[in-house]
Amino acid sequence: MGAFDVVAVRKQFPALDEGAAHFDGPGGSQTPQVVADAVSRTMTSALANRGQLTAAERRADEIVAGARQAMADLLGTRPDGIVFGRSMTQLTYDFSRTLAKTWSEGDEIIVSRLDHDANVRPWVQAAEAAGATVKWIGFDTETSELDDIAPLLTDRTRLVAVTAASNLLGTRPDTVRIAEQVHEAGGLIYVDGVHLTAHAPVETSYADFYVCSPYKFFGPHLGTLTAAPELLETLRPDKLLPSSDAVPERFEFGTLPYELLAGTTAAVDFLAGLGGTGTTRRERLVRSLQLVEEYEDGLRDDLESRLAAIPGLTLYGHAASRTPTLLFTVEGHPPAAVAEQLARAGVNAPAGSFYAYEPAKLLGIGLTGAVRAGLAPYTDQADVDRLVAAVERLDRSSDH
Repeated sequence: MGAFDVVAVRKQFPALDEGAAHFDGPGGSQTPQVVADAVSRTMTSALANRGQLTAAERRADEIVAGARQAMADLLGTRPDGIVFGRSMTQLTYDFSRTLAKTWSEGDEIIVSRLDHDANVRPWVQAAEAAGATVKWIGFDTETSELDDIAPLLTDRTRLVAVTAASNLLGTRPDTVRIAEQVHEAGGLIYVDGVHLTAHAPVETSYADFYVCSPYKFFGPHLGTLTAAPELLETLRPDKLLPSSDAVPERFEFGTLPYELLAGTTAAVDFLAGLGGTGTTRRERLVRSLQLVEEYEDGLRDDLESRLAAIPGLTLYGHAASRTPTLLFTVEGHPPAAVAEQLARAGVNAPAGSFYAYEPAKLLGIGLTGAVRAGLAPYTDQADVDRLVAAVERLDRSSDH
């Protein structure tokens, strides 16, 4: 395995030249030049609807195939099980409506109070429309560990929706074990991998459905779902009559955004080049993301210990396995005011509940939420130092 070189990584991001320390990656990462170039190059090249007759048709076809293969390499899955959509939220609504066609009264759907609302509300609403029962998995507000799912599973469990990592608290539940339990009960599992995929190598074949968003890992704004093609063959979404019924195109409504798919492939290639070595792109991705995880966790530990030493500061989220994402409040300072003062210091660390409606409610921080500081591969020690110094200045200026 190679080495992680944060100085070289930072040089690839033009946005960093503006001078801010970016801790806003959980809401969307900054973009490397190679991804912007791929998008621009695609939009200025001849394009048409997919086909094999003209160069423009072939280019569109190759871009789609390339993006499916790139995402399959990233997720450890098959390209013919990759579905693209406008966002993870849109894909989840689409699949919740399609799956709900197979549900009936008395069937049970399980959702988690740890999850982003995009992996909660679509299932709750689909269950209500189908007359199915909704059950909830809670979490420990002290440790932020997800509760045991076993007591909720029955032979009527049809689907469990759970996050691979909380976008609010960073908690990484053991989704592989949860999937085993769900499958033993005869249900399906739908895993929200949006927050995790940017921070660690993932292998997703354990999940029936796994969704993520390329714009969290340096790519353009769209969503991706992976599932076994054999499972996708059994599902019948509402679709236009002339549109393709082949899997995975069956689930992609309208013309795909070719430029964004080209950018997605470029983002995956960028990830594969973050120090990892190997003969295949999958090998390079796994090893690069292992380096990223090790690097980010080291910075997180430093940042966490220094924030914890600041009087009046409360840190949330203490799971044994976590992403490099910290959530905190400072006594006497509304979270929005903290974020504002950090922004004035050139530190981008926003405040809110970040669509994690259920966990924020359970924690008692509500929609006001807290300040979230998310680390990324382009975060360096100087960024961490700036954040800590800005929060320390905030504490000293509390008599304003």
